[in-house]
Amino acid sequence: MFKLEYLRTLEDRIGFSPVCCFKEDKKLTQSIFLLSVFSFQITAKASIIFVTLQYNVTLPASEEQATDSASLYYYGIKDLATVFFYMLVAIIVHAIIQEYVLDKINRRMHFSKTKHSKFNESGQLSAFYLFACVWGTFILISENYISDPTILWRAYPHNLMTFQMKFFYISQLAYWFHAFPELYFQKTKKEDIPRQLVYIGLYLFHIAGAYLLNLNHLGLVLLVLHYFVEFLFHISRLFYFSDEKYQKGFSLWAVLFVLGRLLTLILSVLTVGFGLARAENQKLDFSTGNFNVLAVRIAVLASICITQAFMMWKFINFQLRRWREHSTFQAPPVRKKLPVTKGGRSSRKGTENGVNGTVTSNGADSPRNRKEKSS
Repeated sequence: MFKLEYLRTLEDRIGFSPVCCFKEDKKLTQSIFLLSVFSFQITAKASIIFVTLQYNVTLPASEEQATDSASLYYYGIKDLATVFFYMLVAIIVHAIIQEYVLDKINRRMHFSKTKHSKFNESGQLSAFYLFACVWGTFILISENYISDPTILWRAYPHNLMTFQMKFFYISQLAYWFHAFPELYFQKTKKEDIPRQLVYIGLYLFHIAGAYLLNLNHLGLVLLVLHYFVEFLFHISRLFYFSDEKYQKGFSLWAVLFVLGRLLTLILSVLTVGFGLARAENQKLDFSTGNFNVLAVRIAVLASICITQAFMMWKFINFQLRRWREHSTFQAPPVRKKLPVTKGGRSSRKGTENGVNGTVTSNGADSPRNRKEKSS
């Protein structure tokens, strides 16, 4: 009762009635309840840590550049609060897409339970991959990553980030952390939870690793490349659920998946194995964020190579399973051939008396045979 009365007082602040949301979607209202706490004057000062990006540094304008001073960011322990806040935002966006887009399509298509869960998964992930891929591409173009690939390893450590770069990594961590409570909200099957945990854990491990090791330039390029391939897979699966004859998207995805794995390995080896290995400063320094030592480089390359090998192994098993299902579906049914007599016609009399034309003991001792033997 207290929460309902409290939510009614928030209608003027957030622009709509959260009481209706509380009746329809419990997790959406709980997230809005937590977010609305930051809008009051008592919690306004503390909410700055959660809402805004922390650890900014203002650099004066150089002589070569006529622009104003630039504001850059580095990471710290307070980023956990920002990740938590945007994790709640991701839960709200997830619920809105599910309620107002995916559920309406599911009611029209009348999917089975298996297709229903897969359609929801692909719908949510395709929307996220598209948004993250477009956002990441915009950062790559605006910071001249495409025109100058040496920026991936030049001037390492990349401990200072632009606002777009840091906000991109914060949002990525927040989204994949929000996937843990979504396992409960979406009522995921117990047999699917281990697969989902491995899937989410790999994303968090690599994104957090690139963020903490100041490899954010390389991580951004690899994420955009990977997200584009994954977006193509999930959008192809959505079209497949609407029309099972649609298979061209999976064929294109299979080619780009292999190319994506090769490009990931090439860029990783080029950046970590050659670019950082030839850098002058190769001393471990936590104060400046320099992790360019041999042990760290080997660990980074090993984690990337093992992950790519794991993904290729899963991909090969998936393709083999599809080919087996396709071959068994198109295989003609096997018909049993009847035995042929001397006249060239099939003999049903033999099959009636025995199995495969052989005479059984009952057929040999029939009354007619006994009569002929006695005469």
